[in-house]
Amino acid sequence: MRQHVNPLSSFFQVRQELPPLNRLFKYQDLPIHLDLGSARGKFLIDLSRLQPEINHLGIEIRQALVSAAERERNQLEIDNLKFLFCNANVSLYQWLSLLEEKQLDVVSIQFPDPWFKRRHRKRRILQPSLLTAIASSMPEGSKLFIQTDIQSLMESMVNLINFSECFDNCDINPDSLSRENPFPVRTERELYAIRKRLKIYRFLGLRNSRPTPSISFLEDAWLKIEH
Repeated sequence: MRQHVNPLSSFFQVRQELPPLNRLFKYQDLPIHLDLGSARGKFLIDLSRLQPEINHLGIEIRQALVSAAERERNQLEIDNLKFLFCNANVSLYQWLSLLEEKQLDVVSIQFPDPWFKRRHRKRRILQPSLLTAIASSMPEGSKLFIQTDIQSLMESMVNLINFSECFDNCDINPDSLSRENPFPVRTERELYAIRKRLKIYRFLGLRNSRPTPSISFLEDAWLKIEH
């Protein structure tokens, strides 16, 4: 069940001061996997225990889910994992800019809220401003992974990524959006889609050496396709 909140409402437009790394993780110098829209956190809880050499950070806009995920993380005493409540399109930029060079190793966006109506597409998580912030913080060779069971949403996100020219598609066939999941665990939504035999669309991109374009350039290019 998808439980939407409107990220453009005034409540979610208040910028949250996100803690520095030394307050989030026991070992702050480890590479970081940033999962945007971490929901209840089951995926990162399982993954962080398999990958103790990586710090995992889940960002989620639904505060109740963050609280539940943090309770479980604390009970399991996982020190390379943290969940934070915020609107990524409001509060994440400054935090990303403070990361050490080459520290952001993986960014994942998995089964985000689709916001089907055209007038609601500004509520989707992957916006030009967020993509430029992510691309600016990722070193060459780092990975961006996205997946969804909604083809139109995937096409929109991939169009935006392609316009940025910051990520090379890892698929042998550049037109393919059905590669395998590179992670050893699955999200709850992914397991649901598998049970229902829904088609899952995936994209894995490697950060290349191209400079990050301006937000205005990306917005103009993307809007020509979206509208």
